[in-house]
Amino acid sequence: MKLIKTKAELIDALSSVHENIALVPTMGALHEGHLSLVSAARTDLANRDSKNTSDDDVVVASIFVNPLQFADLGDCDDYRNYPRTLEADAKLLESAGVDIIFAPDVEEMYPQGTPEIWVRTGEMGAQLEGASRPGHFDGVATVVAKLFSLVRPHRAYFGQKDAQQLAVIRRMVNDLDLRVDIRAVPIIRGADGLAESSRNQHLSAADRQNALALPTALTALRERRIDLEQARAELSNSPGVELDYLEVVSPKALKPIAWPPTAPALALGAISVGDTRLIDNMDI
Repeated sequence: MKLIKTKAELIDALSSVHENIALVPTMGALHEGHLSLVSAARTDLANRDSKNTSDDDVVVASIFVNPLQFADLGDCDDYRNYPRTLEADAKLLESAGVDIIFAPDVEEMYPQGTPEIWVRTGEMGAQLEGASRPGHFDGVATVVAKLFSLVRPHRAYFGQKDAQQLAVIRRMVNDLDLRVDIRAVPIIRGADGLAESSRNQHLSAADRQNALALPTALTALRERRIDLEQARAELSNSPGVELDYLEVVSPKALKPIAWPPTAPALALGAISVGDTRLIDNMDI
């Protein structure tokens, strides 16, 4: 495994690889959800037609806490306090079968400072999570586009937990004719049902228990035991929980749809528990 910190080194390391590059973009502070993305990438490579098997199959994982997707371009406590655990992350990724870790610093990714040219995500990026975090998805799309340009992957792996991010990236790939196959990997949950997240490490035992109100409400919606307004009310009244949003939308366009849905739908929610903001979603 190679740990690479510059764009020039990355391009050189991949210069002879023309097929079967898989990319797993992360911000580090890795958990089982991230490792499931690596596992999916390795499984896809192993399951390819044997006549195409090559020693040049490569899984690249990036670790970069991207200031563009945080408030005030990273001039905020959320960015400053985001967990950075490169040494531990590298060990996990090596054991999971990653070939190259790309872990640049901010100056390497943005040598001229905040970029002038961004990927704008329009209405898709301005709603739901984007309404609470203006500019967030523009920052996500911009850094992912840069990673696609540098790595030139054939496949890239994203977790379904970040459902809006996944939809935005898929739309970007389609609208910009980017030659990369976007693969979605199911949510990994703890034994208690909480979706794995790097932010979970900030939760106390009591906070974690309170945070279970979100997957509980989503499950009740999925099973049609309560309607959307009831689910919002239950979340709003849950101890220690501050509800940001709970919506039911179309899976691809993320447009709100009436309850009860008559076609496949996606329920998405965001809450704050203590100082920690959490998101989750379930298919309806």
